[in-house]
Amino acid sequence: MKYTESQLEEIVRKVVQQTINPSSQVNHVPVFSSSGEELWGVYEDINEAIDLAHANYLNLRRDYSMADRQRFIDAIKQYTLSEKEKLARMVVDETGLGNYEDKIAKHELAAKTYGTEILQTTARTGDTGLAVIEEAPFGVIGATTPVTNPTETIVNNAISMLAAGNTVVFNVHPGSKNCCAYIVDKINRVIVNAGGPKGLITMVKNPTMDSLNALAASPKINLLMGTGGPGLVQTLLKSGKKAIGAGAGNPPVIVDSTAIIDKAASDIIKGHSFDNNIVCILEKEVFVLEEVANSLIRELEKNGAFLLDAQQVEKLMQVMLQKNDHDTTGKKPYITNKDWVGKDPYKYLDAIGVSYTKKPKCLICEAGFSHPFVQLELLMPILPIVRVETFEQAVEMAVEAEHGNRHTAMIHSQNIANITKFAKAVNTTIFVKNGPSLAGLGIGSEGTCSFSIAGPTGEGITTARTFTRARHCVLVDGFRII
Repeated sequence: MKYTESQLEEIVRKVVQQTINPSSQVNHVPVFSSSGEELWGVYEDINEAIDLAHANYLNLRRDYSMADRQRFIDAIKQYTLSEKEKLARMVVDETGLGNYEDKIAKHELAAKTYGTEILQTTARTGDTGLAVIEEAPFGVIGATTPVTNPTETIVNNAISMLAAGNTVVFNVHPGSKNCCAYIVDKINRVIVNAGGPKGLITMVKNPTMDSLNALAASPKINLLMGTGGPGLVQTLLKSGKKAIGAGAGNPPVIVDSTAIIDKAASDIIKGHSFDNNIVCILEKEVFVLEEVANSLIRELEKNGAFLLDAQQVEKLMQVMLQKNDHDTTGKKPYITNKDWVGKDPYKYLDAIGVSYTKKPKCLICEAGFSHPFVQLELLMPILPIVRVETFEQAVEMAVEAEHGNRHTAMIHSQNIANITKFAKAVNTTIFVKNGPSLAGLGIGSEGTCSFSIAGPTGEGITTARTFTRARHCVLVDGFRII
């Protein structure tokens, strides 16, 4: 059958309308808060959340510029800073992890996430034409968030992913679903107020493994971003889709004999005690040269640490650790008791009947290399200290204790050769020299803010550029003179 030109135009118009702007055809059942207000972007069914994010990705691609995206991002940042206290309180109240003051700082940090300014377009010219390499979006991203940094990760991921031109569907940790629903709703509202569409960010109200599997399997999801434990990351990596995995860490610290000990101790306490140590980049164990070990321990105490003796450590192990019934190798006989993750330091002392004159910033203890406090990522304000005889021994132990996560490591040293040797040996995404771990995220330093550090899959610190694909636009013979 032959069509007239006007008939062909009408057919094309209908196809484009259905393909590029299907949002009008998506029928969604809204979810309401306890106060009766509709939660924008939050849905009972994960497929509804996916459908809206997919429709809005096509909408974003067609009708909005990079300048528009940056305007949405600026609105998200402004909102986050204006409600940082409320968000911090909501997270503490729901999760029971960390502390209020440091969660305010984490939301301030999330608001520093790079937007479109980090994206780059490059060009090559020659006798045969021009090639432009653009950083193009993937499409719809399916993302998970951890209970340790729930709303902070949503802000950070949303900024990076929107800057790159994507939309995102979150399957959050169930232990933080209420505060996550709150911020997803607020982000959508500030985007709409800034002139954008409703539903660039979506989530399922009650996240489960079934909703995660549906997210990973959906043909409308183009990329997966997993921030959480190793099991979750492995689930996404098995999906068959491109996946970025931000997994666990067990960051070691080396203090050698050339370190400025009082500064090293201050930095270690500042990093380790932050938000009760639930952040994955924070100092988890210290390897110190024997000749400066006593001095370091004294300075740690001066900076607010409480030194446990051997008997107190044994009692604490009974509270904090559980037998690992699934360990068949004997290499991991214990797992952490999740009920004690991220609690205030004094609560551990109360649990084992130890008195104190003032509430400590963290607990420290001496331990052997094989001690579970050294080998496990506790996510608790308890810092084991291992004495070593040589720097080479410190490096060997630190690398092994990091368990190949390629996450974060720190060193305090004035010896450039030692710093270089450890940096090459541990090969982590973040490597901090003579500073607290927090410097690696840009707190008091030139580091880059990210709450999704992709060590397992190699992307490292994630930014807007992480969530782009290279698009090569080639013009052939574009400069031929006719």
